[in-house]
Amino acid sequence: MTSILILNGPNLNLLGTRQPEVYGTTTLTDIENLCTAHANKHNIELKFFQSNHEGALIDAIHDARGTHDGIVLNAGAYTHTSVALMDAISSAALPVIELHLSNIHAREEFRHKSFIAPVAVGQICGFGAHGYELAIDALVRHLG
Repeated sequence: MTSILILNGPNLNLLGTRQPEVYGTTTLTDIENLCTAHANKHNIELKFFQSNHEGALIDAIHDARGTHDGIVLNAGAYTHTSVALMDAISSAALPVIELHLSNIHAREEFRHKSFIAPVAVGQICGFGAHGYELAIDALVRHLG
């Protein structure tokens, strides 16, 4: 059975109430339930982890080696700042799909640069919570 880690970074625990005009009203729990229902239809095992701390996200990426087949990563603002997350992804040697709820390319200029993109299989952004389903599907297809 394919096993995927769904990894969410800073401030995503506030989904549903944080800037709903940008991120919508769907909560992180709602997203986890959506992903679980989608995964169950396709015989995929999911594990969820969210942290506001860069080191905890790095540890989760390292711990995914030998446990999961790939990672769906919404690194939040760390996408635009964290060389450490980029290095962790490279070191873990697992396929990663970079995910964003909003279209980062249609937002502030500083959000256009991603340190994750160069080490990710691909990037999905702008589709809200549905992006998680798209990311799961893309990762499964990539894994073959």
